[in-house]
Amino acid sequence: MKGNSVYDEIYAWVRRVPEGKVATYGQVAGLVGRCSARQVGYAMAALQDGAGVPWHRIINAQGRISLRTGSDGHRLQRILLEAEGIDFAADGSIDLTQYRWAEIVG
Repeated sequence: MKGNSVYDEIYAWVRRVPEGKVATYGQVAGLVGRCSARQVGYAMAALQDGAGVPWHRIINAQGRISLRTGSDGHRLQRILLEAEGIDFAADGSIDLTQYRWAEIVG
């Protein structure tokens, strides 16, 4: 990956999401300004262990973890989010009005 690639920009924004907050794939894409929500998902999937990017704080626009329910990745993401104080509803969703990161750009 070359320096200053779109993935580098995605990772830089994701690193800004504070503990105890989440952002959506589309929200990150909007902040980057030159990629799609799907590309943010690809960037998260491309991360290596120990990359220092809090990938677990990125969820879908419905307030849900996008990884397949029951998978190791889904369980890990939920554990990491709960450890940061994020509560899940009975249906597995996160209240975006409470936990969404509100980054002001401009």
